[in-house]
Amino acid sequence: MSEQQPAGPDLPLRGERAVLEDYLRHYRATFERQCSGLDADQLARRAVPPSSLSLLGLLRHLAAVEHSWWRRVVGRDLALPRLWGKDDRRDADFDGAVADPAVVEEAWAAWRTEVAHAEDVLAATPLDALGAHPEGDLEVREVVVHLVEEYARHCGHADLLRECIDGRTDL
Repeated sequence: MSEQQPAGPDLPLRGERAVLEDYLRHYRATFERQCSGLDADQLARRAVPPSSLSLLGLLRHLAAVEHSWWRRVVGRDLALPRLWGKDDRRDADFDGAVADPAVVEEAWAAWRTEVAHAEDVLAATPLDALGAHPEGDLEVREVVVHLVEEYARHCGHADLLRECIDGRTDL
């Protein structure tokens, strides 16, 4: 293990918004670092067959998650089609994660676009604003907490996937 550890959230943080935004920013950056420097074959590698889990699948999944929560829920447009797969297949983001540089480029572009959109929406929206959800309206703060949880869980997956690909554990 490397002596240099990845930076964590900027501490101390003051206030709910600062805490939520910084933790989300930290996990997004952590995930991006875990995928850095890999080619299409490595990103698409499925380390635990028969699972379709791969770093590229996670990248596509996280782009879809950002899209769904910020555009569909917070943007209150539940009719907006999901990012990957028009048929709402549960694993469309993972199934489409193939070792093709164009697919990788598309995934990075989608993720960066959705993260930038999310950052703009969050900066302009009160934490107690309501987003539309099929199970009932929820506050933006709940969306942010869910995304922190989502990224933290998938960063754990990404750690293991990256280690299987090239042995890196210091990201």
